[in-house]
Amino acid sequence: MLRLAVATAAETFERMREPLAARDIEVGHVETEERTIPLDASPFADYDVGFVYPSRIMEGGVADAMLDVPWVNDREAILRSRNKADVLARLGRAGVPVPETVAVSNPASDADLTAAFERFDPPVVVKPNSTTRGVGVTTAHDLDSFLGVVDYLDLVHDYRAVGDRSFLVQEYLPDAADYRVMVVDGEYVGAVRRSLPDDARERGRWKHNVHRGADADGLDLPADLRALAERAAAVLDIPYLGVDLLVTDERAVVNETNARPTIDAATKYEDGFWDDLAALIRATETD
Repeated sequence: MLRLAVATAAETFERMREPLAARDIEVGHVETEERTIPLDASPFADYDVGFVYPSRIMEGGVADAMLDVPWVNDREAILRSRNKADVLARLGRAGVPVPETVAVSNPASDADLTAAFERFDPPVVVKPNSTTRGVGVTTAHDLDSFLGVVDYLDLVHDYRAVGDRSFLVQEYLPDAADYRVMVVDGEYVGAVRRSLPDDARERGRWKHNVHRGADADGLDLPADLRALAERAAAVLDIPYLGVDLLVTDERAVVNETNARPTIDAATKYEDGFWDDLAALIRATETD
């Protein structure tokens, strides 16, 4: 039986264990953070494949060295997907539709920041380049508010231990439907539509992140949106990928991607999802 080292959250680990065991893959949970690890001996059992490279890159390096396994989504895949500007630049150059976006490397001059803001019809979305779950994402409705947000980012970026001092300024698509689409080894395997409860919208909430209270409902995604997500995964060359789409009446764009997506309830995936995932894990072992 193939042994899989799972370095994702407990929720994903628990959902994987039984379906993969039925396909002769034994799943073990590997804790890589918020612990101590003596470097003279591995605390981990023996495994054949890792799933997926740990989110904390420094701790992931230690686990990678000690486990010595190939990963479904390796270090490069995690870093590529986490860098939102990198993703949008690669996709845009490949002809995949993305939101209009300006990447800012801080500190930038007021003149450059003003020019970036004035490219858009306000409000604009301001988001850190490498956070997840909607952390730090906000909107600015006028130039003074935008420059004030940047002032706060300056305070954070001034701390010398902060590695990423970039952020994005992006067009706001207020009426867009928000979809998380899952792609495994280049093929569509399921999707959810993320939406806020009515009372949250009435209070002015607009972020559709599930970790911030949004609902995620499975649906039968249209073929053109499936193809768009598959195209994004192919361009990025990431075998296990969550692709976030924003869809309006006029267009659909790839907004972000996630190379460490949470595995949801089985009802939100196509028939054969677990077979496809097991096949990807086995292919990773033999690569």
